[in-house]
Amino acid sequence: MEFLKNHPFAVETYFENSIVLTYAIAKEELQGFIPECLELDTFEEKWAFVALAMVNTKGLRPKGFPRFMGNNFFLIGYRVFVRYTDERGKRLRGLYILKSETNKSKMSFFGNMFTHYNYTTTDIEYKAKGQNLKISSKKSGLDVVLNIKQLEVLLPKDSPFKEWKEARRFAGPLPFTFTYNKEKKEVLIIEGVRQNWKPRPLHIEKAEVGFIKTKGFKNIQLANAFIVSNIPYHWKKGRIESWK
Repeated sequence: MEFLKNHPFAVETYFENSIVLTYAIAKEELQGFIPECLELDTFEEKWAFVALAMVNTKGLRPKGFPRFMGNNFFLIGYRVFVRYTDERGKRLRGLYILKSETNKSKMSFFGNMFTHYNYTTTDIEYKAKGQNLKISSKKSGLDVVLNIKQLEVLLPKDSPFKEWKEARRFAGPLPFTFTYNKEKKEVLIIEGVRQNWKPRPLHIEKAEVGFIKTKGFKNIQLANAFIVSNIPYHWKKGRIESWK
């Protein structure tokens, strides 16, 4: 039944909000986290990147099913920005999943049945108050506070980027997500399709991320933060190709 995990059908949903915090990490520290078929997507040949994506989804379901058959989930993903050269010689930018979390066991069950994204179920609090939005999880050691109303936003203090235009390239999500079967030397490629994707910079009041802390990175800094809202989104059926 392993084939079921290869994203065997297209999936659609609606992003009420998608918030992404991207961390710059010295590329040497991140190299060991990706499989041999991928290469790090770097900036200035120095920095590689891990994104924390926090997404409020509505009506997630197999593509073509009526919306009332969908489910609402809060999803958290930890992803590395990577590149892959496919069998046609085309270089693709995308993401490699380190870990995924959700607020409902139903999503963990079916997510792990039909994907390789390593879902676990956790407690997630999503609370707006005044200008701030707080996303937290005691179990996961997550505590993020964002100012969602501030219009003029500066890049984080130690960001490697000089301007938001540079930072936007590492905002996510990228068109592709990759999974690798080392034994079979096969790459699973999943393409995402979105509309009206216009990320807006966010000011971060607080960002404590337990998963990233456990990795013990020595040279790491918050690089950017963006939000998009009210976006139809779908993932195509996965496709597999051999890697040599």
